Amino acid sequence: MLAVALGTVLERHLETPSPQDLALWSLRGLEVLEPALKPELNANTLLLSAGDRVLSARPLPALPPDAPREAAAQPTAFAMAALYEAAWRASPALRAAGPERMLRSGFEELFNHLDPYSRYLTPDEARGARARRVGQAGLGLRLAAGGRRGGVVVAALVPEGPAMRAGVRPGDRVLGIDGIALASLDLTAAAALLDGPAETEVTLRLQRGNRRLEATLLRSLVPPDSVQAERRDGALWLRVLAFSSATDSQLAEALAAAFGTRTPPPAGVVLDLRGNRGGLLGQAVAVAGAFLPGGVVARTGGRHPGSIRTYQAGGPDLAEGAPLVVLVDGRTASAAEIVAAALADRGRAVVVGSASMGKGLIQAVVPLPNGGELLVTWSRVLAPQGWPLQGLGVLPALCTSLGAEVTTQGLAALRRGEAPMGGALARLRAARAPVPASEVAQLRATCPPAEGREADADVARALLASPESYATAAGRR
Repeated sequence: MLAVALGTVLERHLETPSPQDLALWSLRGLEVLEPALKPELNANTLLLSAGDRVLSARPLPALPPDAPREAAAQPTAFAMAALYEAAWRASPALRAAGPERMLRSGFEELFNHLDPYSRYLTPDEARGARARRVGQAGLGLRLAAGGRRGGVVVAALVPEGPAMRAGVRPGDRVLGIDGIALASLDLTAAAALLDGPAETEVTLRLQRGNRRLEATLLRSLVPPDSVQAERRDGALWLRVLAFSSATDSQLAEALAAAFGTRTPPPAGVVLDLRGNRGGLLGQAVAVAGAFLPGGVVARTGGRHPGSIRTYQAGGPDLAEGAPLVVLVDGRTASAAEIVAAALADRGRAVVVGSASMGKGLIQAVVPLPNGGELLVTWSRVLAPQGWPLQGLGVLPALCTSLGAEVTTQGLAALRRGEAPMGGALARLRAARAPVPASEVAQLRATCPPAEGREADADVARALLASPESYATAAGRR
């Protein structure tokens, strides 16, 4: 299993770590569980000590200069396995933790040196993740970590979904699922407990303020509604909660209902992606394509040839070229950022709000011999104009996170034909990976990430009411 994992990281990861570094980082995960253990790398030899005693020492392979790095995976893994075995024999704490905890700690320490999204899934976690990828029955809720208080809370509900019908509310703290307490479980484990066959029940034990209550939810096969649509102020307002398996079809239905009837079409569209943490990449491409006649939506690239792809919009523009304002905030992430970046880069939409989260890395899912999975970051997402989403995020054409006065000044500048974020957006679109951390910080400081606010909707209405301001913000003047 270590050989498969090392080979995958050496072959696919965006970074180019050496086999020696990967081995040492992984062994330091044992030190996290048992501080008496001291792994080190000395003259290309892995050493594991406890106090003054060397428990094991294994030389690492010396490959020819022209050999691929992944060729070192198997011999390096054998050396690591010997040190893992020596640590297991010497440490009661490791034996008490068990082999899965040892492996998890080793992978956590390894990936801590690479990126924040690569990770190891145990066999149980992998089974739950596979079920979700193939369309597991939904409960109509999203969980999140409980912040400073810890635990797990209900972050969002799907309108009229099973959780909402059962009386669950956003902010409810989840104390237990089907009788299993969550006090010592992480978010991934909690999500796995929610999975199950369609038309079966799951019972949540909740805390709401000082009250404790139970809610029984019926799992449903019906894809949850991820798109909310309404006509307001003469415009079509579309709120996309997530990018799940039916988001594109739900969005297309809403656009067809608004633009395909004999009644006057909307004067514009507001696409609200605030708080949207992302989802399926294919759905992001399809949603962006619903507003584009064709052309590039995004590109991905990494060291591995399989990571290099170009995603194209299928067209046609279902909104028939109507003015489009996209709302983002500091919680807009991943697939939602791909949509906002594509529509802004292509000049199809004006983005309003704050800097988005900046999650633009894609993970390959690799099965492991023990039934677990390795999620390895192997490519980065590039907007149509070539800049990376990772770290930078999407910057708006009009910023609302700096306060009401700056927002008002920005609208006034647009009316004069001046783009208040023009300089920052030009720097953003000229950026190329890897972007220095100082440049990332400076660009994001021009419109700091913040939660969505009422001013976002006010600005959207103002832009749709002023074609001249909209054209300036979209870069058409």
